[in-house]
Amino acid sequence: MPRPVTLFTGQWADLPLAQLAPLAKRMGYDGLELACWGDHFDVEQAAASKKYCRDCWALLADHGLTCHAVSNHLVGQAVCDRIDERHQAILTPDVWGDGEPEGVRRRAAQKLILTARAARNFFNAQPGRDAQDARPAIVNGFTGSSIWHATYAFPPTSAEFWERGFQDFARRFGPILDAFETQNVNFALEVHPTEIAFDLASAQRAVAAVKGHRRFGFNYDPSHLGYQGVDYVGFIRLLGDRIFHMHVKDVWWGHGDGTVGVFGGHVGFGDPRRYWDFRSPGRGDIKFEDIIVALNDVGYRGPLSVEWEDIRMDREHGATEAAAFVRRLDFRSSTVAFDAAFEQKK
Repeated sequence: MPRPVTLFTGQWADLPLAQLAPLAKRMGYDGLELACWGDHFDVEQAAASKKYCRDCWALLADHGLTCHAVSNHLVGQAVCDRIDERHQAILTPDVWGDGEPEGVRRRAAQKLILTARAARNFFNAQPGRDAQDARPAIVNGFTGSSIWHATYAFPPTSAEFWERGFQDFARRFGPILDAFETQNVNFALEVHPTEIAFDLASAQRAVAAVKGHRRFGFNYDPSHLGYQGVDYVGFIRLLGDRIFHMHVKDVWWGHGDGTVGVFGGHVGFGDPRRYWDFRSPGRGDIKFEDIIVALNDVGYRGPLSVEWEDIRMDREHGATEAAAFVRRLDFRSSTVAFDAAFEQKK
């Protein structure tokens, strides 16, 4: 069967789920990747109430939709970050509290642990689910990073300085991953600038930092790699066994006027001077054909989840176009050798 095509709801959190669900179906999606903000997936209610989980599934089913993952990027960002006033805008009051940084980090970690329990309850409540189904649930998210500010190595940054950042990540995420283990839930980090893993080398180092913990993997999104010059197809081939989920998002680069570089020039998305910008799938520079081939080669059968971001395009037009693009793009692996037909039976 083809992979399910889903829509990440994070950029649609201004719409109630009851309004977004029928819209997503009209736009051509099989399901939703539910964000843990807006009213799309309430972590506390899902962790405590079987009725809430059943009601969520009923709403999805009413519109012919399913779900394969939930995402809690915003709270994950605060687990390892150097906390400042920007975080208050993305965190709930119970996580922000008085804003004291270490307290924020601890509360964010506890909320991420609660998300694992919420995800387990939610997927256990899926209609028609076999009680013997042992597949892990998936929570996508961010980690934050205590060393992102030192990505550019000046003042001179020692290897020991960077190593302390990875050890901080391991210390903070080790208990989180252990809690995910008890719930049979995988954590899928979206490799992304500002996270502990932002390219292929740092992703490999993050895996090593948590000693290859089996609950730590990736939400693969090529848009965050391409404009950096990272081999986004090579990422699949090297870390394919840790790709738990995938975002289909496009980006173009080299389209600015030369006044803004890859670091963004402190200008906003959509500024024509920018070196790079996110684009609707199929309208950027990512070679999705190569990605599908590589995903097939490594055996990824999970959803293709559109994270729609294109500041130059109406989002309903773009998300509708994106669903159709992904369906045309996807194909199953061959089960036969194409040249076997030439063999003569003896």
